[in-house]
Amino acid sequence: MITGLPPEASDGDTGMPGTDTDKGFWWLLTASEQGDLSEAGLTRVYKPGSIMCNEGDLATHLFVLVAGSVKIISVTADGDRRVVALRGHGDVVGEISGETTGQRTATVQAIDEVHALIVGYERFLAFLESHPKAGRLYLHVMIQRWGEAAAMISTLSVTTGMQRLAALLLQLAGRDGNGTDGEVRIAIPLSQEELAGLASTSRTTVTRALRSWRRRGFIRTGQRQIRILDQQALQRAAGRPG
Repeated sequence: MITGLPPEASDGDTGMPGTDTDKGFWWLLTASEQGDLSEAGLTRVYKPGSIMCNEGDLATHLFVLVAGSVKIISVTADGDRRVVALRGHGDVVGEISGETTGQRTATVQAIDEVHALIVGYERFLAFLESHPKAGRLYLHVMIQRWGEAAAMISTLSVTTGMQRLAALLLQLAGRDGNGTDGEVRIAIPLSQEELAGLASTSRTTVTRALRSWRRRGFIRTGQRQIRILDQQALQRAAGRPG
């Protein structure tokens, strides 16, 4: 069985008792449910940068991310590789493929060391059917994810690339940041192109925004990290009330 400590709980309220917006499916399960799900699959450790599956591969199983984070990469019609999402903190990855085309719809790459539980689709469905509470939690997590994706799409026509980038940095700070002396350090190694993909904007916009925010004292950038120095200023840059 995979064991470990869950990520720090947040003050977020999903409107569903016993759930937390910062926790993925794995960390919402009881110890008994985790044990039963572990028995249905096998564990594997992926080194940073490892490809866990490639877009177009035959899809036979999903991944439960017990530790570590991954990049979800999609190839555009022009052949460009774009990072379209980040997953971690107990998230389930690769679940859609088994219900749709039977082929991987995206590439999954480990950002840091990833400890994953690999479960075949049929066994995962059998687990949900035999554990009704876990099934309800899984449905809630999926609906929340779909809602976040829909909200992102709906904002494209009413926000600028700089606003979406500011919102992305705040989201990463809330999920993966470490705070010290009023600063928040985001240590996920993402290139400017990858930040552009996640914010649905251009690399030029990312470069211009980061340069402007550095000059104004909102952030400080370094190798494989961004430090947020003024969260209220970045909130305003995202078009949110200060």
